[in-house]
Amino acid sequence: MSVIEENWQTKCSAIAQRTTFIFNTELLSDVKFVVPTSTVESESKNVIPAHKFVLAISSPVFYAMFYGQMAETKDSIELPDCEYESLLEMFRYLYSDKVNLSGSNVMQVLYLANKYMVPSLAEKCAEYLRRNLKASNVFCILPNAQKFEDKELEDRCWEVIMKQTEEAVASDEFVTVERSLIETVVKRESLNVKEVELFKAVDRWATEKSKRERITPNGESKRRIIGEEIVKAIRFPLMLEKEFASVVIDSDILTLKEVGDMMKHYNGVLTSSLPFIQVPRKEFSTLLAGCRRFQSFKLPGWDYMSSPDCLIFSVNKPIMLHGVQHFGSEGGNYTVSTEVKDTTDGSSLVKQSGSYASEKDKSFSYYGFSVLFDRPVCLVENRKYKLESLIKGPRSWYGTEGQTFAESEGVIFIFNTSPGDNNLTSKVYGQFPVLFWSGTH
Repeated sequence: MSVIEENWQTKCSAIAQRTTFIFNTELLSDVKFVVPTSTVESESKNVIPAHKFVLAISSPVFYAMFYGQMAETKDSIELPDCEYESLLEMFRYLYSDKVNLSGSNVMQVLYLANKYMVPSLAEKCAEYLRRNLKASNVFCILPNAQKFEDKELEDRCWEVIMKQTEEAVASDEFVTVERSLIETVVKRESLNVKEVELFKAVDRWATEKSKRERITPNGESKRRIIGEEIVKAIRFPLMLEKEFASVVIDSDILTLKEVGDMMKHYNGVLTSSLPFIQVPRKEFSTLLAGCRRFQSFKLPGWDYMSSPDCLIFSVNKPIMLHGVQHFGSEGGNYTVSTEVKDTTDGSSLVKQSGSYASEKDKSFSYYGFSVLFDRPVCLVENRKYKLESLIKGPRSWYGTEGQTFAESEGVIFIFNTSPGDNNLTSKVYGQFPVLFWSGTH
């Protein structure tokens, strides 16, 4: 037992300081948890000393374990389903209300928080995942969000998948998911990926699953693993003939008749109907609500200098802001850096940069492009936010007759001119024709 400073209690003025002081120490410990290490190279076990009272007042599961009718009498408890670092972090939270989360431990800590009924810790884990969610890890997080019935996190995962489909299905995690999830992805109406890249991802998933099951990954075995529902949901007619011939045919997943029918389809001589969907998938932005702030639009005439276009706005209900449409020009390409700031303290809530090509708006005559955020921003009601875009590119369309109050599906948006360094955009004219949003679930 390590040397304990004499009269340590007098230096801890709050109960949280005292419980933190005895965290992971033998001091007053009356139970030990034996858990395996997190490293695959080592089979050693680690011991975490703990205090029944502290655990019991934080978790109903630990209360039942130590003080219930079937209370545990042993002073050493083995937990083979726990990792040392993750259990230690949960205990750290129970002793101090603090937790050190990382990409390597958050899923296990979330598992423990739910297992031992510590909802406040589970929420911290979910918030960490929401903040760090990206295309490369979304297929690791989504199954856990579904398992723990975290609807908000699950919705956020699907938003990432729909916006960044190509990156998501190319990730290492994609090949590890269950077949049911693959089917759900392929059947989505909104995906941002070329159909041939989606097929490649499914083929890669089937190949890896075949290897895990020790099956030779040939066309027949992959077709059986993929299943008819998934095969029929891939929109082969959306592929170019060259893509189909060089990728799909060589996979041997389709039957000879299916390949023949597709080649007849490409050459306009097919007399029967194809079993594959031919309708293009929808853009993600079409699934979101959009607040339009202008009543009329002007032909190209809006110049871009060194100042950003800015706008102050607020909403009367909490919403998730997903992005904003910008004006463009026919054939115009633009480099844009868009940022949303909280005017209360000037903090940046999200920043998105990239290059964009203009397209004609589906509802009106102007040309524009949408900047969608990698993660949506949660906006609080009646708080003022600053929308700011630094734009480089040719002269564009612009809006006039802007509305100070604009209603979108029951949400009121209030727009105001941003003072100071601004490229003339105001509440009545300029940039930002549409704000894309959704509810907060």
